[in-house]
Amino acid sequence: MYDRNYNLLKSKFSEFFLPTLFTSMAGNICLFVDGLIVSFLIGASNLAPIQIVAPVMTFVNLIYWMIGLGGSVLCSVAKAEFDDEKSNTYFSVSLISLISIGILIAILGLLFSGNISQFLCSSQPELVSDVTQYFVALIIGMPFLCYMMSLSYFIRADGIPTLPFRAILIANIVNICCDIIYIRFFNLGLSGAALATSTGYLVGSILISYYFFKKERTLEFIKLKVDSFFKFLKKIATSGFSSASTQLYLTLKLLVINFLVGLYVGKSGVVAFGICYNSLFILYIFLIGTAQTMSPIVSVYFKEEDYSGVSFIIKRSLKIVVASSLALSVLFIVYPNALLFLYSVKNPADIPVVLNALRIFAISYVGTAITFLYTFYAQAIQKNQLSAIISFLEGFALPISVAVILSFIIGGNGIWISFAIAELLTILFIFAYSKRINKKTNKEYTGFFINKHNDDEKVFEHTIDGEIKEAVELSREVQDYLAGNKSAALVSLAIEEMLVNIININEKVDTIDVIVRDNEENILISVKDNGIDFNPVIENENLEFDNISILNKIADKIDYSRVLGLNSTVITIKN
Repeated sequence: MYDRNYNLLKSKFSEFFLPTLFTSMAGNICLFVDGLIVSFLIGASNLAPIQIVAPVMTFVNLIYWMIGLGGSVLCSVAKAEFDDEKSNTYFSVSLISLISIGILIAILGLLFSGNISQFLCSSQPELVSDVTQYFVALIIGMPFLCYMMSLSYFIRADGIPTLPFRAILIANIVNICCDIIYIRFFNLGLSGAALATSTGYLVGSILISYYFFKKERTLEFIKLKVDSFFKFLKKIATSGFSSASTQLYLTLKLLVINFLVGLYVGKSGVVAFGICYNSLFILYIFLIGTAQTMSPIVSVYFKEEDYSGVSFIIKRSLKIVVASSLALSVLFIVYPNALLFLYSVKNPADIPVVLNALRIFAISYVGTAITFLYTFYAQAIQKNQLSAIISFLEGFALPISVAVILSFIIGGNGIWISFAIAELLTILFIFAYSKRINKKTNKEYTGFFINKHNDDEKVFEHTIDGEIKEAVELSREVQDYLAGNKSAALVSLAIEEMLVNIININEKVDTIDVIVRDNEENILISVKDNGIDFNPVIENENLEFDNISILNKIADKIDYSRVLGLNSTVITIKN
């Protein structure tokens, strides 16, 4: 009667997805528009130095993805394990590390700016001066970028997803406004474009720090010994590297592709690659928004062995990224002239090169969407080795090897084609791997996403609305499910007392999920609701309802955590 309807997961996904999507949109659209403004104000040819510096940005992305995103996922898992001290440790180590690394990157970048620029311009030495000019003004903003982005991951994991969106949105609006001010009114050229970006990061860092003044935050800094600090940092980096490695391989890939394009196509090719790369900012709005929404939810639900919940989230996420990438691919294949107009490409030598590159490059979008989502998913279910292998194949080994071979055979077109071929080969690898795992584990893992599945005979999943009548009826229904089990009556009573309490202490609670797992030694009752914070153990001393005192007498163990903005309570009753 009360089969699970996933309404709680739907609402939680939507609650996280929209702010995360808007956060991604704020970042990526503004980066896209930033390129448009620069090309409009100082010419499309200036996209070449910006594209050459792109590997520096992807390297910094690698750092804050690895530590910030990796730490936030582990923080979510710790909350699912009801370990607040560990979750605060991950938070403290991640933030302190990233601030320190960001400052170090800025100092080293300023000291060795000339050497770095010469290295980046190995196939285009005439651009060294422009690249140095842009690089120096950009590198000073890296400490603020690391701090702002890493804190945003933890804030979302703490169930406050709108604050990062607002901070990053305003940061990018400041960037765009300062582009116009620095370039047009102060005539700073490429330096002005980079300085505007750094100014945006500074403003965003100030705004996102409001998190530390919010009453509802649950994460806080704690003191650690040096050896413990580095022990946790190693664990965070190991966990986060699998998904963050996409940025490492992107850094290396950009260095090699920039060199090949400069060698085989020339400056027009570098401009074309810059526009192709910028077009990905639009695609990554949906990819990053979806993957970063999915990741903490999947990590928590997989840890709790709620595999049907994991399956629901991954299917929903896959539909979003495939639909968005397919639509964008068709758009740029059919109407590539739109980007030429937006980027003010007027040089007759550049136009045919850019059009050709865009049409071929856009074919790779759907494959990029699938492999990107899978990388985050593999990390979320703690298969870090698989995630790292996919990142290495898709992000570096396959596109570089194919690009080198095809560019040697057919020239510039081989470079553009290599992206689509690399995505296809990576998906074939994932398909073969999942088939092997399905067979090797005797179908313990199933499907393309190698998810486990619940035993329908031992796991009962239920959803009720926040009404006393439904709570009572569900408790009776569970007792019927467990007929013959000596603990059936106790389980039924525990469910009734817990649900009635949730309903009583909330003015309104729309949906409550209840999962009953019949193990050999005990029965686990998992209850999730989006009502007000309530720990049935701690708040037992100031009791308002007798049903909670009854629950504590019935249960052998009660674990509680506030995770993903939900009350998560696990009640253990021994058989």
